[in-house]
Amino acid sequence: MLLLAAVAVLAAGCGQTAASTPMQLPAENLLPPGASTIAGAPDQRGSGCGDPVASLRPAAQPSPGNMPGGSAMAKIVQNGKLRVGVDQNSFMFGFRNPATGQIEGFDIDIAREIARDIFGDPDRIELRPIVSAQRVSALQNGDVDIVVQTLSPTCERRKSIEFSTSYFESDQRLLVANNSGIHSTADLAGKRICGVNGTITLGPILALPQKPTVIAMNNWLDCLTALQQAQVDAASTDIPILYGLQQQDPNLQVVGESMAVDTYAVGIGQNAKDLVRFVNGVLERVRGDGTWQRLYNNRLNALGPMPAPPAPKYLG
Repeated sequence: MLLLAAVAVLAAGCGQTAASTPMQLPAENLLPPGASTIAGAPDQRGSGCGDPVASLRPAAQPSPGNMPGGSAMAKIVQNGKLRVGVDQNSFMFGFRNPATGQIEGFDIDIAREIARDIFGDPDRIELRPIVSAQRVSALQNGDVDIVVQTLSPTCERRKSIEFSTSYFESDQRLLVANNSGIHSTADLAGKRICGVNGTITLGPILALPQKPTVIAMNNWLDCLTALQQAQVDAASTDIPILYGLQQQDPNLQVVGESMAVDTYAVGIGQNAKDLVRFVNGVLERVRGDGTWQRLYNNRLNALGPMPAPPAPKYLG
């Protein structure tokens, strides 16, 4: 009987030990759906198109509600709303306000100014959330009229869509935990860095001589969560997006040297050059009448002193 009791105690002890030891999963298994380690990415920049930032000169702007017959703008008026591809996960530029449930941000405000000049009403707009990898295809498929989603003009993208002039300019850096010990790209050897599928900011990360492990995700909120949970050591993209993430967690900081300089422009379908000229006319107004400055102060003052809006570059 003593032997049986001893066996029972031993069995109970073994059971307790097994129950108190959680199974350790590799970090990759904890990452959100769609995340993957990548060794390369499609070339989003390309070459051979001259200056990818240069766009068509605006024509004389029609008055709101009186778009030229047969134009892309007239079709938008006929449809009743401007359909816009936007982000809902980029704080300050395109995000869903938890208090109201509405998508707002600097990109959204730019889109509303375009709707204002088409209809005379900035509310005649339909916001369609898409992820970064869908920005070009959404225009090609006719799912949206324009994309205003921190979209940078490149030669590769110009093979498929058109772009307005630039409405914002920024450089690419790193977002890390305050105690990470990472201060620049020189500290990234052996580290895991998060980027987002379909963005040109993956290229500079993959080109780093330190050869960090690059984890591509579907959106920046997934990167933020992975960074907070120490599944990655850093995230890298344009400063406004990084500061938008940092605003949501004071335990993070933006560090490092500039890895690239990019601009944001409105994406437009290839068969709508009249809409390109029209949008460029809207952006001329926004730069010149104080609207751009007002939108910056309202949405982006966390980035520091207001810069001048990017000067437009035109073809020819």
